Amino acid sequence: MSFSINKYILQISIFLITINSQIFSQVRFAAIGDYGLAGDNELAVANLVKSWNPDFIITLGDNNYPLGADSTIDQNIGQYYHDYIYPYKGTYGTGSNVNRFFPALGNHDWYSDSANPYLNYFELPGNERYYDIIRGDVHLFILNSDPNEPDGFADTSIQARWLKDELALSWSKWNIVTVHHAPYSSGPHGSTLYAQWPYKLWGADLVLSGHDHDYERLVVDSLTYIVCGTGGHSLYTFIDTINGSVFQYNSNYGALLIETDENTLITKFYYTNYELIDSASIENRFGYYNVENYLLNQNFPNPFNPTTKIRWEVPYSGWQTLKVYDVLGNEVETLVDEFKPAGKYEVEFNALKLSSGIYFYTLRSGDFIQTNKMILLK
Repeated sequence: MSFSINKYILQISIFLITINSQIFSQVRFAAIGDYGLAGDNELAVANLVKSWNPDFIITLGDNNYPLGADSTIDQNIGQYYHDYIYPYKGTYGTGSNVNRFFPALGNHDWYSDSANPYLNYFELPGNERYYDIIRGDVHLFILNSDPNEPDGFADTSIQARWLKDELALSWSKWNIVTVHHAPYSSGPHGSTLYAQWPYKLWGADLVLSGHDHDYERLVVDSLTYIVCGTGGHSLYTFIDTINGSVFQYNSNYGALLIETDENTLITKFYYTNYELIDSASIENRFGYYNVENYLLNQNFPNPFNPTTKIRWEVPYSGWQTLKVYDVLGNEVETLVDEFKPAGKYEVEFNALKLSSGIYFYTLRSGDFIQTNKMILLK
């Protein structure tokens, strides 16, 4: 397993800057799916999305109808969303100073030249077919569910192992997976069995998809799935309502607005007359709730400079202490020393004033005592 530790150091740095400066109180972004067909319908959805002034936009596939060709990609995408794209290579404007447009591949994007028109039009992280981005407390994992994916599309593929590993490493409050082919859907395409990966088990909080040109919210095994394929192409009729379907809508085009704060993620679906059609709330998975066992996690990142986070779990209410010691056993800082209810907790340790070296942190709660080692590298 390999990963870039710099990405996670950057994540924590962004978090600290956000808290200290109080510039951002929340993350707000839009999701559009099956949108890439120039015309009045796409224009109406684009105007709706721009009225929100989102921090960024994600797509749920099928960015360029009908065949994903070079000759149509700019009129289908750049014409409406160039203000969010960097670097913008089209003819409809100057583009953005930073990239705020993060698409996912759909089957129509693969119909021309192995998706090269799409891959050449955008400059995206990773291998550009599947990748992740971190914005504030939101960690997005954009997958490629098309069978043409070189790294595979099943839950045992290279792509799936990447997702599983990256979710395990993520310290974000909100882990969101996007995939074009809907794992669960009551639309005419129906549920995509090969896309039914164990997202919840791996650490996802929400799964977004398209492919069926409708809006549907589902809850399967306590995980929320949303199909949002109403971005500008045709609209589909629902077929058979499957188990887990909570809300369905296919009367008009629309988009999804997602907002987060410290404890809650809220999804809001609007159609193009700016009317709210459906909304749902997801509570922070690191909320304070009962757990079964004591657990002191390894700090992350580790090694670190100069900040790191420590998480722990206690199954009973009581006095808790979390202290940091140097290699000689001298206490250098007390991070926690108070009565706390049972639950999951997190604290940040700032070693700005300490020298590089090995340090230890010890959790005491009732009869439970555990010590872990951490490394400060400056």
